[in-house]
Amino acid sequence: CSSDLGEPMRVRAIQSGEWTEVRVLMKHVMHSRLIWDKDGKLIKPHFIQTVRGTCNGKEVLHVNFGGSVARDPYFSFKFNGGNVGDKLVITWVDTEGDQRTDEAIISA
Repeated sequence: CSSDLGEPMRVRAIQSGEWTEVRVLMKHVMHSRLIWDKDGKLIKPHFIQTVRGTCNGKEVLHVNFGGSVARDPYFSFKFNGGNVGDKLVITWVDTEGDQRTDEAIISA
């Protein structure tokens, strides 16, 4: 099994006062433990390990996921700063070295 790297993350960023709220939906299989397929072949853990977010090149998020995160994870976070029109970039890297990067523009 592999992640669908062709499927973009859904990233929304809304600025309100001093804070920018970001919501992210990622597509990933998130196999958290050793499992066997229907033919009895072992499937190794395969999940997102690291998520990073930047706003205009400045890091605003760095998260390390473990194997307990569900398939197609959704999460949100807030950071101080960010202005309407600024570029937000979210990147994940998984246990197989695959990565995905998507962008959003902060809105009001």
